[in-house]
Amino acid sequence: MFRKLPGDETRTLVSTTPDTAVVFRPAVVKTPALVTIVIWLSRLVAGLVRLVVRHPVAVAIPVGLGVVWTLYGWRQALVLAGFLPSAGLSWLLLDRASFLRLVGWPLLAWWRLVTVYRRHWQPVMVVSGLGRHIRGRDYLPRLVRVECDGWADRVTVRMLSGQAVKDWADRTDHLAHGFGAPSCRVTVAKAGRLVLTFPRRDSLAEPLPAVPIPESAEVGAVEVGQCEDGTPYRLKVHGTHVLIAGATGAGKGSWLWSTIRGLLPAMRAGLVQVWALDPKRMELSFGRPLFGDRYAADPKECADLLDDAVSVMQERADRFAGLQRSHTPSVADPFVLVLVDEVAFLTAYQSDKHLRQRITAALATLTTQGRAVGVGVMAALQDPRKEVMNIRNLFPDKIALRLDESEQVDMVLGDGARDRGALADHISPVPELGAGVGYVRLEISPDPVRVRAAYVSDTDIRQMVAEYSGRSEAA
Repeated sequence: MFRKLPGDETRTLVSTTPDTAVVFRPAVVKTPALVTIVIWLSRLVAGLVRLVVRHPVAVAIPVGLGVVWTLYGWRQALVLAGFLPSAGLSWLLLDRASFLRLVGWPLLAWWRLVTVYRRHWQPVMVVSGLGRHIRGRDYLPRLVRVECDGWADRVTVRMLSGQAVKDWADRTDHLAHGFGAPSCRVTVAKAGRLVLTFPRRDSLAEPLPAVPIPESAEVGAVEVGQCEDGTPYRLKVHGTHVLIAGATGAGKGSWLWSTIRGLLPAMRAGLVQVWALDPKRMELSFGRPLFGDRYAADPKECADLLDDAVSVMQERADRFAGLQRSHTPSVADPFVLVLVDEVAFLTAYQSDKHLRQRITAALATLTTQGRAVGVGVMAALQDPRKEVMNIRNLFPDKIALRLDESEQVDMVLGDGARDRGALADHISPVPELGAGVGYVRLEISPDPVRVRAAYVSDTDIRQMVAEYSGRSEAA
């Protein structure tokens, strides 16, 4: 009887005779040898095609040497093998960018795929819980491809059916340590596919010098520093509001002064006005001549200046109503950027209840209605809790510098930001390593970007004041 039962059905049987031998015979389907051969050949051909498409350089070199060896002999193949490194070195010296794009990074991607990711894929997936081992068979997410650039590996993965992005985001530490990377970030490529970013080095480990002052007067995105991939980062300030949160010494001043520095030509041309609120009297006061009479430090003066900004906003709204829906900076209607250093001192820690209510109401009005008429707010604070800054959700673009607790990351950047790789609580407290480093989450993208703002020194600020503190050209 037991020999006729297929599969695991014998597990449900109970024998009362101790010496009865239970014979388990799994169900076996006999496949013709021809079908098996065809399946394996098709898999082999498909694998070779994928190898050629994904790694053309790594395949072309040995194949080319093999063809030369077959047609002309081993001597010619040896000469060609010796010529290739010299030709590659010459190409690298003459045009480094094109060599790395066409040869260097594809070769590195193939090498990392073979020696790191393909080699450790199964154990990392199973141990981290992203793979499944069912009845002796492993079900693993599929490793689609590996791409490399100057600072990181980007691994494209096809998830198992039924998996969610959060399953991977919760295991970034497992993935980083499993593949020998300092960190891991998860982004969605498309439905069912993820891109895992594994940095190989920290390109933002050293302070950046102040960005040169632009030659032309423009009110577009302002270059404030550098992205993790080495490209310049431009921060949009016109048509949005920006909230910067970070612990003491995290480098909020680098973001504020880099923004001011990038707007100096437009300020001189009369296209931009920067209104500075400096309740600490330590950061923005160093360049006070740049702001003229639009600088306030006393809480009452700050409230008055904010009320003036609200008045400008409302006057423009009355004029623009029915005529235009967006603002174009001009001398008649310049872009007004309200800078607030340590906004929590005015909205939460202010002892005068009346002033606190005035300031909070003015900031709420500006952040809800100011974008369309050319009035923007850039605010910096240390404590991102809701009871300290209850209007933080009114800022479309947010920047998280070094924070003390992991929970604060989602408070600043929104739910799920830390799971997507915004490890602001892991930024180094050493100023040389972490000051100015932060994660930017824009309104148009849920994925945070790691950026370091350039350091604007006291000498740089003095030069800015000396050159740009006079009357504007428009005046």
